[in-house]
Amino acid sequence: MIKPVSAALMATALLAIPLASCSSEPAADQNDRAADTAATPQPRADEGSERSTPPADNAKTLTLEGYGGLKIGEPVPAGSDWAARGAQVSDACLTITSPGWPGAYAIVEENRVRRITVDDESSARLIEGIGPGSTEAQVRAAFPTFRASPHKYVDAPAKYLTQPGSDARLRFEIDADGKVSFVHIGMMPTLEYVEGCA
Repeated sequence: MIKPVSAALMATALLAIPLASCSSEPAADQNDRAADTAATPQPRADEGSERSTPPADNAKTLTLEGYGGLKIGEPVPAGSDWAARGAQVSDACLTITSPGWPGAYAIVEENRVRRITVDDESSARLIEGIGPGSTEAQVRAAFPTFRASPHKYVDAPAKYLTQPGSDARLRFEIDADGKVSFVHIGMMPTLEYVEGCA
């Protein structure tokens, strides 16, 4: 004898049949779409669409305040890889470099950074976009009040272009081709040293 099926159980079974066949895509297409989604690399939680801004030190921007983690008028930061390498003129004045900042060196006097210099091996630029390799015309257009003085070792048109004043200043060395060979930032009189600490 067949037992009667309850009305509630029969209604549930009847509803399940149409729901299983309601998809507008054939089963094969649904399977293909699922496979495509699985094959597409999904961003990890740490790979958001927004990237964090790199630290200022990585921006390669040279400012009157400093460069490469060094600040004019302040000691070399503890734990920094800026250090004296090779022969030095004296213990009173040190020339320091860092492997992380090629084409740059700093002069330290009385345990404080007095000058930072960058050359054509550096990618450093001022906020105005000027750096080693820029032309004298570009420097004069951006800094028309800088005073010119003859270069100590290179014949004209080589020269120095120095910002007037006594706080942290800028100084450009212009080579015989009319291009910036060095950019210095720092305090007088260290800013005008022509041979590192001399």
